[in-house]
Amino acid sequence: MQIVLGVIFHFIGGFASGSFYMPFKKVKGWAWESYWIVGGIFSWLIVPPLAAWLTLPGFSEIIKSTSASTIQYTILFGVLWGIGGLTYGLGVRYLGMSLGNSVVLGFCSAFGAIVPSIYYAIVPTKGKTSIIEMMTNTWGQVVLLGVIICLLGIYISGRAGMLKENELSEEEKKKSVGEFSLVKGLIVAITSGILSSCFNFGIEAGKPMAETAVSIGLNPLFQNNVTYVVLLWGGLTTNFIWCMILNFRNKTFSDYGNKNSPLVKNYFFSALAGTTWFLQFFFYGMGESKLGNGASSWILHMAFIILIANCWGIALKEWTGVSKKTKNTIILGIAMIILSVFVVGYGNAIK
Repeated sequence: MQIVLGVIFHFIGGFASGSFYMPFKKVKGWAWESYWIVGGIFSWLIVPPLAAWLTLPGFSEIIKSTSASTIQYTILFGVLWGIGGLTYGLGVRYLGMSLGNSVVLGFCSAFGAIVPSIYYAIVPTKGKTSIIEMMTNTWGQVVLLGVIICLLGIYISGRAGMLKENELSEEEKKKSVGEFSLVKGLIVAITSGILSSCFNFGIEAGKPMAETAVSIGLNPLFQNNVTYVVLLWGGLTTNFIWCMILNFRNKTFSDYGNKNSPLVKNYFFSALAGTTWFLQFFFYGMGESKLGNGASSWILHMAFIILIANCWGIALKEWTGVSKKTKNTIILGIAMIILSVFVVGYGNAIK
């Protein structure tokens, strides 16, 4: 039953993440950097401590009592993840919801699932699974097989994007994805996928805070909420600096008070996008408390996001006008990524 609950929580989190960019499409008359940072302030500064306050009374005291090194490493991984989150927005901007999420989150799932286990092989830690343990046990081999299938699904999805690039005219590309650019999109998407996996490392670095929350009798279901508060400070720092630079370079500071744009709606939809984004990790933390924060939780979460984002991509007609071969290719890529979910889930079940 614990595994079933874990999968359900990860699905809800995946739905939130795969859908969060949709409210941004309702923002009118603002530059990308303006609505991105407004949404980010809710994602990384306002909502996380609110969620922690509601679920973990006294969370601020836990942070104050945590060692400086734990705080520093958690923030560092947050900064690196912030760069990945920043380029994620650009990846979706250039590739669309469907292909952008498949490439970004596919790489993110693979790196986030495997790298922590490699680290624990070098620095053995009680209660943590190393890559050696995974490779020498049946359950671990199944999980690793799931990661390989996920990577194969990424390749196939990327292949579909190349076919789309070759088949559609520039005008048709702009109709499906306003700023479609395969080369730019793939560069930022691969960068984003690798760096975004640092969020998983940040959860590991901040685990002492979560363990403290449990040790003093707080609900273990929400233990990661205190870690998120610190981890997301790093993400906010990266994104805020870059968006301010873009505001200055593009002379878009006026967006925030531009009366020629629907200000109330723009702030509302940006805040909605940011809040929805945070909910992905709110439910990830709940799922992780049921399954454990290993390869299984991370790849399940990422694959559900890819599934939902691709459903949005289809609804937005991002693949309209391509050949049957290209449509079948992207469907096959999505199917492979979904298959990886079941393979990883099975590996976790037999552990």
